[in-house]
Amino acid sequence: MAFPHLQQPSFLLASLKADSINKPFAQQCQDLVKVIEDFPAKELHTIFPWLVESIFGSLDGVLIGWNLRCLQGRVNPVEYSIVMEFLDPGGPMMKLVYKLQAEDYKFDFPVSYLPGPVKASIQECILPDSPLYHNKVQFTPTGGLGLNLALNPFEYYIFFFALSLITQKPLPVSLHVRTSDCAYFILVDRYLSWFLPTEGSVPPPLSSSPGGTSPSPPPRTPAMPFASYGLHHTSLLKRHISHQTSVNADPASHEIWRSETLLQESFTPTEEHVLVVRLLLKHLHAFANSLKPEQASPSAHSHATSPLEEFKRAAVPRFVQQKLYLFLQHCFGHWPLDASFRAVLEMWLSYLQPWRYAPDKQALGSDSQPRCVSEKWAPFVQENLLMYTKLFVGFLNRALRTDLVSPKHALMVFRVAKVFAQPNLAEMIQKGEQLFLEPELVIPHRQHRLFTAPTFTGSFLSPWPPAVTDASFKVKSHVYSLEGQDCKYTPMFGPEARTLVLRLAQLITQAKHTAKSISDQCAESPTGHSFLSWLGFSSMDTNGSYTANDLDEMGQDSVRKTDEYLEKALEYLRQIFRLSEAQLRQFTLALGTAQDENGKKQLPDCIVGEDGLMLTPLGRYQIINGLRRFEIEYQGDPELQPIRSYEIASLVRTLFRLSSAINHRFAGQMAALCSRDDFLGSLCRYHLTEPGLASRHLLSPVGRRQVAGHTRGPRLSLRFLGSYRTLVSLLLAFFVASLFRVGPLPCTLLLTLGYVLYASAMTLLTERGKLHQP
Repeated sequence: MAFPHLQQPSFLLASLKADSINKPFAQQCQDLVKVIEDFPAKELHTIFPWLVESIFGSLDGVLIGWNLRCLQGRVNPVEYSIVMEFLDPGGPMMKLVYKLQAEDYKFDFPVSYLPGPVKASIQECILPDSPLYHNKVQFTPTGGLGLNLALNPFEYYIFFFALSLITQKPLPVSLHVRTSDCAYFILVDRYLSWFLPTEGSVPPPLSSSPGGTSPSPPPRTPAMPFASYGLHHTSLLKRHISHQTSVNADPASHEIWRSETLLQESFTPTEEHVLVVRLLLKHLHAFANSLKPEQASPSAHSHATSPLEEFKRAAVPRFVQQKLYLFLQHCFGHWPLDASFRAVLEMWLSYLQPWRYAPDKQALGSDSQPRCVSEKWAPFVQENLLMYTKLFVGFLNRALRTDLVSPKHALMVFRVAKVFAQPNLAEMIQKGEQLFLEPELVIPHRQHRLFTAPTFTGSFLSPWPPAVTDASFKVKSHVYSLEGQDCKYTPMFGPEARTLVLRLAQLITQAKHTAKSISDQCAESPTGHSFLSWLGFSSMDTNGSYTANDLDEMGQDSVRKTDEYLEKALEYLRQIFRLSEAQLRQFTLALGTAQDENGKKQLPDCIVGEDGLMLTPLGRYQIINGLRRFEIEYQGDPELQPIRSYEIASLVRTLFRLSSAINHRFAGQMAALCSRDDFLGSLCRYHLTEPGLASRHLLSPVGRRQVAGHTRGPRLSLRFLGSYRTLVSLLLAFFVASLFRVGPLPCTLLLTLGYVLYASAMTLLTERGKLHQP
């Protein structure tokens, strides 16, 4: 057995390193193909670690390698084509892997770069719950922190390929890369299709020379027999590293060990990782469900079957179920409450619907309605009960804390409700819960047994004749293996979950009403602004408040989508939980109490505490979903408001200093003009005083109080000239005037005359309004 760190520096390696700097990428790949074909394994094994790192990047994330996560065919078609051909499962790189595999070379992989739980387990001298690590740990004199894994070439390649998604730095926000189009994602899809075939067997190693094929590479050592692929309690699988005993492998298992390796890689929860895991789940469902009916039947287990067929039965419960459940639980509990959760949601829903990826998958009927979920999927639902029930309750708790007025959040609620509303699915879930909750039958020879999942030989359940009892025991084994025997189970169709569903239905109804209100405001707003107000001649908005929601940005089409999603989601929830029409009507009628007699929304629900008003949980939900809000308005000096985004900061400050100097210099004259009783006095009062200042109140959580007795005299405000809108309007006016051959000076006089006429008319209307006030 040879190790690369014991070899002398290779001339071939030095030459390839120099070429990677001096030659173009296409030429590098051509040279690598020739090297792989022409050189023996003795020379190739010295370049293998460098080549793998050059492709996938370094484990510390410093080197990005070929940057497969950003490489896209539509952006760099030539480079993309070269990379995909070189790294294809039947390409030159895999030929190199198999060429080295035949010579039984091993490569050191540092334990410190493994995923956190695996690394911690090995450093504590506990063998991880995976046959992938058996007989791999290499001890070093430095102790646990210096441990390495001795991996064969295929394992070494796959470890780097999988961990490159985790160790590389996140993509910049400014870089818009569609994950499903990048080279890494496409390679994952190709590897899964190659090593988890739905038909035939795993392809043998490729030809490495024109004269013949490479010998079959040995599997990883030891190979676990499939009879032990049942799910056992975690503590039973914790073995001390010093007891890494070999297991005699079935010679036929050589053909599927690479498939096992591919399924035993871990990912950390980011959106990009979730998309890759979802791809794995879809391939895995197709792989596991590709068994022919006669192979999938329980009677077939007692007959001789190939390792690949046994692996198809064991793949989901042995390699995926427990890890995926913990992965989803972590995501449901810690993922941000934003639209990026859609990736986690679709991954979860993909796992819940294996019938979509079966060879005889159910298609939509002529009326676009999903067909009934077949009873043959009942065992899968029962053996994955927590995936359906506990995670659904977790989703309800998330949905109650999100803004359902947003189309993206409304879509997520709609997607979950639609999946669970598939005909017969809710009944199968409810049947699974009944099996779990039914009391244990008193059978003497069963009382001493612990709840562990059955093995795949069929002998675990065969001695127990009652079918219902066997199914119940199987469901209990699933729940207890994932949650422990002291777990507190909350039924999906129990009173607690039903209460959450009713609260969600109420929020959906309120969100529909809010979306309609926002739509009405958006429809009315254009008519409420005259042409002159758009030009900047209206009074300044001293509040600057607005209803922030993505509906404002996306328009009426989003309102329609939101209403459609929520309406269908409400109907699906009614079907799943058999809600009555009367209950849903109550929610609609209750919205009438949320408005006062003037048609304005009330304040959010509050209680009076020692420090004033305090929001209740209902009040928080009302604010989060945009159902109610506090009326907040600016109460200070309008001239001292923060500079807005539609204003030029330097110009606003200059105009403020100028107007302050004018007001200070001519304060007496302006006060005298405003005190006159004639038309000139009215015109000055209209421009130099602030209407309604004396009627303002200061608001606080405790109550209201009249504004402090500070009177401001007449003053001039030039701040409106610092607005982009005003300046653009003036430039537009001068441009239009130039088209009619009107110079700047005559145009200025015309604008001044027009404004004087407008101001005179507004002054007359204002004075007439004051005369009619009581």
